[in-house]
Amino acid sequence: MLETLMLSRIQFAANISFHILFPMINIALGWMLFYFKLRFNLSGKQIWMDIYQFWVKIFALSFALGVVTGITMSFQFGTNWPGFMEKVGNIAGPLLGYEVLTAFFLEATFLGIMLFGMKRVPSWLHTLASFLVAFGTTLSAFWIIALNSWMHTPAGFEMIDGVAHATSWFEIIFNPSMPYRLTHTLIASGLTACFLVIGISAYRLLKYKNQDDAKQSLKTSLSFSAVLIVLQFIVGDMHGLNTLEHQPQKIAAMEAIWETDSHIPFVLFTIPDEQTRSNKFEIAIPNAGSLVLKHDVKGVVQGLNDFEQHPPVKPLFFGFRIMLAMGGLMLLSALIGVFYLVRKKAFPTFSLRLFTLMTFSGWIASLAGWYVTEIGRQPYLVQGILTTAEAVTDQPASHVGLSLILYLSVYALLLVAYIHTIYYLTRKKIQLAKDNHTPDELGANYV
Repeated sequence: MLETLMLSRIQFAANISFHILFPMINIALGWMLFYFKLRFNLSGKQIWMDIYQFWVKIFALSFALGVVTGITMSFQFGTNWPGFMEKVGNIAGPLLGYEVLTAFFLEATFLGIMLFGMKRVPSWLHTLASFLVAFGTTLSAFWIIALNSWMHTPAGFEMIDGVAHATSWFEIIFNPSMPYRLTHTLIASGLTACFLVIGISAYRLLKYKNQDDAKQSLKTSLSFSAVLIVLQFIVGDMHGLNTLEHQPQKIAAMEAIWETDSHIPFVLFTIPDEQTRSNKFEIAIPNAGSLVLKHDVKGVVQGLNDFEQHPPVKPLFFGFRIMLAMGGLMLLSALIGVFYLVRKKAFPTFSLRLFTLMTFSGWIASLAGWYVTEIGRQPYLVQGILTTAEAVTDQPASHVGLSLILYLSVYALLLVAYIHTIYYLTRKKIQLAKDNHTPDELGANYV
């Protein structure tokens, strides 16, 4: 039977996994909406307003679910992890408070103008509201990532009677991993939002090709995604080097490296065996591991056997490769899109189907990366300061298990409803286009 610790970990993972889906869309989608509004203001072309009005509905839907799930997630600091606030609440509490005071209130205040003020306020004020909402989502991410990064690479504090006290808020906020983690997360949000727009736009065009706003949103988001995916690989490499410096055991688990050595291979596939501390059915590229991690084929990389404690290997190894695989598919999709954009050719049906399949690819990559990050900190909740076991509640496992079942049931229903609503809005948009337009002369396989 599962114990309280494991059930509490599963429950928090379920809550944050569901919650993170919506900020990962909205952080970047807010900036995309601001871009669409600016294009409308500068050009006066109705197509940009059509794009804005469609996607602002999905933004509002995502915002609502993000708020609701964020509230239930914060409850668990008290119900499931009381030891967390008892030991590091002097640092975690203010950072969470700053997020609410400076970011959430900003978003909530101007969201009403953004959604309902189009015809009630001057255009400049509506554009300003769109900017402030986008800025608010990014500011919210800033504070949350600052706290999360501090839990991985704590700095700027001292322990007094077993409780953490701040000595430098600058060092706490801008801890060693924060700039890399924040940049990596913001770009991941950009890709998540871009591929949602790409996928929905492609779906619309597959159903009915004569939709100019869908064509324009597809072209725009493909252009953004092509730049972002290249940046993400560069930033990801920098983030990996930073993690190797501060959490070498996490990198060793991600790469299934058991023995410290040079000329480390990059393992494409294996089944890590923690009992025998070896890899089974290994497929690897010689020397590539040292080249990636040290930028030198002779680079020495620490293995897991050097550490008394290290995170579980299988979740990190496979989670990291799922993230890489999704990144590779995003790169392929972006390259296909750019190929047709540069040649000014219509997108063939196969490309639209690929784009449609990639609609929620950002979710998969983000969740895989998040699991690698968070599981990679185990057995600690705050690296080197507080273990997960020390922070967990003393509530009976049956109580935690019951609430877990309720959470999972509600979240499953909400996720189905969310996706259904997106496609409901999409189908309405398609039907409106059919009612207002006649088919053009392009062939059936092209848009």
